[in-house]
Amino acid sequence: MTDRGVDLSTLPKEVRDQLAELDLELSEGDITQKGYEKKRTKLLAPYIIQTPVAPPQNDAQPPAPSSSSHAPAPAPANSSRYRERRSRRTHRNGGTRDDRYRSDIHTEAVQAALAKNKEEKMALPMPTKRRSTYVQSPIETRTPPDSSSGSEDETSARRQSSAVAPQPQVHPNLQSSDYWMNRSAQGSSTSSSASSTMSHGEAKPQAQSQPQPQYKPQYQPLYQPHHQPQQQPQQQPHRQPQEQSRTAAVTDMLAHSRIAPSENSAPPPDVTAVAPPSRGPRVDLPSNAVVRGMSRGHSRSSMMETADGRTNMQRVPVSSRVSTKIQQLLNTLKRPKRPPLSEFFTDDSEEIVQVPQPDPNTPRPEGRQIIPVKGEPLGVVSNWPPALQAALARWGATQGKSPALTALDITGKPLYTLTYGKLWSRSVKLAYTLLNKLGTKNEQILKPGDKVALVYPNSDPGMFWVAFYGCLLAEVIPVPIEVPLSRKDAGISQVGFLLGSCGVGLALTSEICLKGLPKTPTGEILQFKGWPRMKWVITDSKYLTKPSKDWQPHIPTANTDPAYIEYKASKEGTVVGVAVSKVAMLTHCQALTQACNYCEGETLVNVLDFKKDMGLWHGVLTAVMNRIHTISVPYAVMKACPLSWVQRVHMNKARVALVKCRDLHWAMMAHRDQRDISLASLRMLIVADGANPWSVSSCDAFLNLFQSHGLKPEVICPCAASPEAMTVAIRRPGVPGAPLPARAILSMGGLSYGVIRVNTEDKNSALTVQDVGHVMPGALMCIVRPDGPPQLCKTDEIGEIIINSRAGGTMYYGLPGLTKNTFEVIPVNANGVPIGEIPFVRSGLLGFVGPGSLIFVVGKIEGLLMVSSRRHNADDLVATALAVEPVKTVYRGRIAVFSVTVFYDERVVIVAEQRPDASEEDSFQWMSRVLQAIDSIHQVGLYCLALVSANTLPKTPLGGIHISDTKQFFLDGNLHPCNILMCPHTCVTNLPKPRQKQPVGVGPASVMVGNLVAGKRIAQAVGRDLGMIEDQDLVRKHQYLTEALQWRAQTDPDHVLYVLLNAKGVTVGTATCVQLHKRAEKIAAALSEKSSINTGENVVLLYPPGIDLIAAFYGCLYAGCVPVNVRPPHPQNLAATLPTVRMIIDVSKAACILTTQNLMRILRSKEAAASVNIKTWPTIIDTDDLPRRRPPQIYKPPTAEMIAYLDFSVSTTGMLTGVKISHAAVSALCRSIKLQCELYSSRQIAICLDPYCGLGFVLWCLASVYSGHQSILIPPFELESSVSLWLSTLSQYRIRDTFCSYSVMELCTKGLGTQTDLLKARGVNLSCVRSCVVIAEERPRLTLSQSFSKLFKDVGLSSRAVSTAFGSRVNLAICLQGTTGPDPCTVYVDMKSLRHDRVRLVERGAPQSLPLMESGKILPGVRVIIVNPETKGPLGDSHLGEVWVNSPHNASGYYTIYGEESLQADHFNTKLSFGDPHTLWARTGYLGFVKRTELLDASGDRHDALFVVGSLDETLELRGLRYHPTDIETSVSRAHRSIAESAVFTWTNLLVVVSELCGSEQDALDLVPLITNVVLEEHHLIVGVVVIVDPGVIPINSRGEKQRMHLRDSFLADQLDPIYVAYNM
Repeated sequence: MTDRGVDLSTLPKEVRDQLAELDLELSEGDITQKGYEKKRTKLLAPYIIQTPVAPPQNDAQPPAPSSSSHAPAPAPANSSRYRERRSRRTHRNGGTRDDRYRSDIHTEAVQAALAKNKEEKMALPMPTKRRSTYVQSPIETRTPPDSSSGSEDETSARRQSSAVAPQPQVHPNLQSSDYWMNRSAQGSSTSSSASSTMSHGEAKPQAQSQPQPQYKPQYQPLYQPHHQPQQQPQQQPHRQPQEQSRTAAVTDMLAHSRIAPSENSAPPPDVTAVAPPSRGPRVDLPSNAVVRGMSRGHSRSSMMETADGRTNMQRVPVSSRVSTKIQQLLNTLKRPKRPPLSEFFTDDSEEIVQVPQPDPNTPRPEGRQIIPVKGEPLGVVSNWPPALQAALARWGATQGKSPALTALDITGKPLYTLTYGKLWSRSVKLAYTLLNKLGTKNEQILKPGDKVALVYPNSDPGMFWVAFYGCLLAEVIPVPIEVPLSRKDAGISQVGFLLGSCGVGLALTSEICLKGLPKTPTGEILQFKGWPRMKWVITDSKYLTKPSKDWQPHIPTANTDPAYIEYKASKEGTVVGVAVSKVAMLTHCQALTQACNYCEGETLVNVLDFKKDMGLWHGVLTAVMNRIHTISVPYAVMKACPLSWVQRVHMNKARVALVKCRDLHWAMMAHRDQRDISLASLRMLIVADGANPWSVSSCDAFLNLFQSHGLKPEVICPCAASPEAMTVAIRRPGVPGAPLPARAILSMGGLSYGVIRVNTEDKNSALTVQDVGHVMPGALMCIVRPDGPPQLCKTDEIGEIIINSRAGGTMYYGLPGLTKNTFEVIPVNANGVPIGEIPFVRSGLLGFVGPGSLIFVVGKIEGLLMVSSRRHNADDLVATALAVEPVKTVYRGRIAVFSVTVFYDERVVIVAEQRPDASEEDSFQWMSRVLQAIDSIHQVGLYCLALVSANTLPKTPLGGIHISDTKQFFLDGNLHPCNILMCPHTCVTNLPKPRQKQPVGVGPASVMVGNLVAGKRIAQAVGRDLGMIEDQDLVRKHQYLTEALQWRAQTDPDHVLYVLLNAKGVTVGTATCVQLHKRAEKIAAALSEKSSINTGENVVLLYPPGIDLIAAFYGCLYAGCVPVNVRPPHPQNLAATLPTVRMIIDVSKAACILTTQNLMRILRSKEAAASVNIKTWPTIIDTDDLPRRRPPQIYKPPTAEMIAYLDFSVSTTGMLTGVKISHAAVSALCRSIKLQCELYSSRQIAICLDPYCGLGFVLWCLASVYSGHQSILIPPFELESSVSLWLSTLSQYRIRDTFCSYSVMELCTKGLGTQTDLLKARGVNLSCVRSCVVIAEERPRLTLSQSFSKLFKDVGLSSRAVSTAFGSRVNLAICLQGTTGPDPCTVYVDMKSLRHDRVRLVERGAPQSLPLMESGKILPGVRVIIVNPETKGPLGDSHLGEVWVNSPHNASGYYTIYGEESLQADHFNTKLSFGDPHTLWARTGYLGFVKRTELLDASGDRHDALFVVGSLDETLELRGLRYHPTDIETSVSRAHRSIAESAVFTWTNLLVVVSELCGSEQDALDLVPLITNVVLEEHHLIVGVVVIVDPGVIPINSRGEKQRMHLRDSFLADQLDPIYVAYNM
């Protein structure tokens, strides 16, 4: 941190010591970054040189609404023009943002909060996106975010009161990507890369002369950029005032800040532009520096690593996108927010989640228990109708000519007026038709009490009124729903659920609407998803039948039967029907009439949806009750002409208007078009969404603007309602001149704990709420706790409003369970005792009772997000996000906020639609500022912020965002965002505690005693005895394989040892014992003729899989050379494969290369010259056409400890190692395999493996010569052209034992999975196969083996046949299933324990369990023991440790590890630190454990099984725990159908996940949250970087293992060409 104005060297010594101690605490993680900064600021406070700051202008209290009209903010030049254009356009497109949430005060608060964070800018790395993925973005992805400034548009909204110390000037040479990256060294984890624009009253002349503090970048660039443009500050003070005067009028309405006119005199100096070079000292960066953590190599396939996993450096230019950004990310994440950790780790398996300790300062409710609030009594009126239909009958008869309803056309002009007479006669006609004219004479389709759907568009209120009243008169129950537009409407199947649960089979609609419904090609109406079968009835007058003279509708007195059913969508998206009884409907109309003081013959303008809620209750029901003339203004008219409702009020002298906040806002946007309108006639302006806490500023602004047009302050009447409780409260029209009700200014912090606290100190996090008046007449209201039993709240506590009234919903139709919890609630007191017997209805509104029994609502239950047991309201978060200048980024203010449950807590997700012209840069800027604003104002971290293309979020019928569908899209990975920012590091605070490794100061004796006391066995296992077996003479005679071959050539010359097949399954080569011997002799002769080749020199064998390779191997042994078997280069991919060949040749110092003519040509070709130096190959001998010669003699090694051959292999960590295999080890290994697999000369085995290293090479080249069995060789590459080759060979030759690799098994599973019937038809039968062994050096792939067994069960494969082998570099074969002994067993271990290196067995299907399969039976002569890799002491069998092996066929040592050999000296011949200090062991480098099973082995003892868990080099140490990459990768691959393959690795404590995308590129960003979720849920880890790449990018070696280290190197060197890289903050 830089401390402005403090010279640390001048401070007193004790202060300097305290600062040093603080720094130490921070570096060791004992204190959070926030705490560090707080303490440090406190220490330095007395020494800071104060800069004078202009006094804040409007800090005392939010300014009165009237002041804003006189104080236009200084709008920046470009935005004012933009806004003027915007205001001309608004009446066409209906406003720019969702102004339900418009609040100037809040906007100022947000801007102030952002300005506060200006200093500690968080250098969030921008995600990297491939150019092709989203063409939308015009910015070049390789450029870092512009660190100089946000655009001028953002400066408009700064308050003077939020003064911050000025930003020091920056040297232009540092404005390169390197500077941009290094700046994060100053940053802190909570701030964000919001623009560094200053707020208006802060310009101080000394700002520009302050020097840039010197600091050393943490990650020094490897080169200096050459071209650095000198930027001059662009200041144009003369331009702004002119612009401003021209647009003052627009600004006064649109500006989001109020700044007194005195500040407008001159624009502040632009401190964001880069100053000329003279301003600050240059920070000299070194011209080159070596960065650790990447490896040197010639190409992707040949990157190497030294033994301890430290890699040699390859110079990577750090400006490359990936590395720069990762470093930046690291700097940003240096101190993620976490609760402080307890000192020791206690391993309680149940305690996964860390529960944050309750904060003692948490506000708690302190008031007394609330007393229920009573509304005034419902007045008794003498001529009140007995039912609503009776009122219609009365007006139809006595006032037939009086207008009931006027409908408008799309331009806002009256289309038709329906009189009460017409309404009555048409309703009667419809009632008659419904009851008598549908269906046949004898059988009527509809009976009274049936439910009928009403499907009418919003533009046709007249048809709806007739249908609704027609249904009431016919005594059928109307269920109004939205017009379905397509099969894919948001929530369409849920509407089907509603219709089904209500038993609706008939729909009424108009002719025009029916024509517009989606149809099948045959012209029938589409069957909508999830809908019951529907009959459609047209209700236009011409289709209705006039009733006979004597028919009269039956109008009974209102009773408790349902009158209509109103639909309601819940938070989860389910649509339920709230049934309203006839008496409730009537009582509600009565209560509304009394509360609103409706009079007969008034005019009412209704802008709301007339099918439900306030629009239906006031505009359709209460209106008819009081013979009111309703003018219905449809949504479509409002979109075209936002002022239409105001014009209607003016023209019709309307007394009441029914609107929402958005209508107020739209009217303000367009009011310039009309000068001469008057709202003086209004006595009541009902604001239907007055319960939204953000309505207050819309009401104020509207009043401000229209007061001059005759609008009286007391007519604004906000109200609160819900479908269940109907109208809860409404403000009564006021008396002219009476003071307006007070506002509540609440602390958001208090609200999040459900407590009412008046906000006094921090104006930024205040919520201003207006009351919604008093309780309805005749109602009783309580406030109860929203969760748990309905306990009455205290007076200063926020709770759910519950209502008891005759005027409310009665049930959720057809859902008795849900109904009980909502409509039959009996509140209890603090002791849990019910306070009475009257049932209340839950309203779903959260609020409290203020002074004078006024009701205040602060949000809805369905918008509630419970994060870490604090409540946040989705609406509040939307308001904050909207206050962060969304104009450039968010399309029409469309923002959705919801929470998803990940890892035992709710996480907040914000999804917004992005404007089509928004640049990547702007969007990213906006996202990072929203993060900052929400963190600052609501103290809650966002988990994910996503931007999707405009108009792609699912819509509700009136154009809002369908939240539950959006959430489902997000969770299913179908959202297709075009920008995403995940911030799990800041908001996931309940991770388990990191493990503190205990010091290794425990003596060996205590460990032994500890194990004995705990009753644990030492974890070891032994194969059966090699013993003096029956062919002992053969063993003694033929200590060497060369002798065995000669003996076989003499005693059984024509016995066929090898058969080689091609892709068609045809034999293309065989070798009998004598043929092999003769070919080996020819090769030996050729070698001995070359004078340059001496005995004991290394010879490289470069052959495709086949018999030539075997002959060349024995030829080398005959000549006394040491063969080195190398995989030949791939002719189509020389650039990647040839360097590896070259490297092995160089490393092994080979004297000569034996190969085929074909390959010899390739080695010398021009293509080869492009990737290696072909002039320096050693001697190349082509063995295709050698003359028939015999060598002078066949070499016999003087001792069996001499080296027989070198086995070279590249490990999964990218390390190239060659091991020395002695003649003794070869014999012992062959003998061991012979015993285990019962191999004799009469046996036949099939091998489909790569014969280049490890056990594959042993089985291909050595075993047959030793044991005499026949090997059928199937080169794996032949399967690419004929997948079924291997399986049909097994069937054709009736093979009992076969060996393959995982790649072969995967190829068959994927390629033949669907063709088992075809295989059956071709006669493939695998019932002969007794053992199918997978040769591998890894944890058994259980899922693959099981899939393979299940798939080919149909062609006779036994479920017990498939098993695995296990080998390593130090011992090529440790386990191999073999033919006798128990079947391989599978255990389930607890993953939590495994991360602590402990093994706890659990039941199958237990949570967090991991199935592991035994790695095969331990070979004869082999001993294994499980050892602690750090202490080298033996472990008990409940521990995970390194597998050490002792056996006669251990390798003799490394020939070379590319790099330092000394590091690996202890891999062979190492001893235990205690226990058995004499035996020599080899360290396999694999972690595993031994378990004694219930099965018996051949000798009748209980069988010890070895389970290999993974390679020690590959494990990831994160948070003190040990993770195995395959486990995380398995989870990731399950996260989404488009993930083909994935790989994980760490880079400086960050977990990086690379996933191959097999879907379309638009799915790429969907994967980011899903991958983050699954890893967090299943492994309790936060992913740092998610990289989405094309299929085939993750390198896989010949054994089918992922080369994660190569991948890591390519990633750091930016060679992956990723589709998308997301940096999780």
